[in-house]
Amino acid sequence: MPRVGQEPKRRAALVAATVAEVGARGSLDVTVGQIARRAGMSPALAHHYFGGKVQIFLAAMRHILSEYSAEVRHALAGAPEGRRLEALIAANVAESCFQPATVSAWLNFYVLAQREPEAARLLRVYQARLHSNLVHALRGRARDPRDTARTLAALIDGVYLRAALDGAGVGNAAAQLIATAQALTGES
Repeated sequence: MPRVGQEPKRRAALVAATVAEVGARGSLDVTVGQIARRAGMSPALAHHYFGGKVQIFLAAMRHILSEYSAEVRHALAGAPEGRRLEALIAANVAESCFQPATVSAWLNFYVLAQREPEAARLLRVYQARLHSNLVHALRGRARDPRDTARTLAALIDGVYLRAALDGAGVGNAAAQLIATAQALTGES
């Protein structure tokens, strides 16, 4: 008879193991067996909870996205009046977003989204939420908040990719993005 309450713990362990395994390998070239071993359970149990590698990885990305979302909410909640844009930019390039395993998961997520419909849907949700947050933060600050939000989202993605690929971290990326945002809105 299964122990009551174990499923959420096991699922969480498999999600963490997936991020760690993808981070260690640098790719999605991992097996459910490798993930399950890292989590301390059998591959059969991993398949039981998630179905397969793609489903486990998507659960891991949902977890990463929920952590990112919490970072954004925390930044926005503490933002002074009129500084929502700056807080949003800072949250998008926070050091917490640059843990090596998380970076590896994100990079692989972008690749998976090119061929896996559920990953593409999840990526669209993330992008739409970022766009919506940027548009809201730009209201009253930009002539065309939607267009400026698209530009800033592309800059955020570019900064993330460069920092992730060169491994040097984000440094003063937030300050540079904020200065760019101010230039785009005519506030410089």
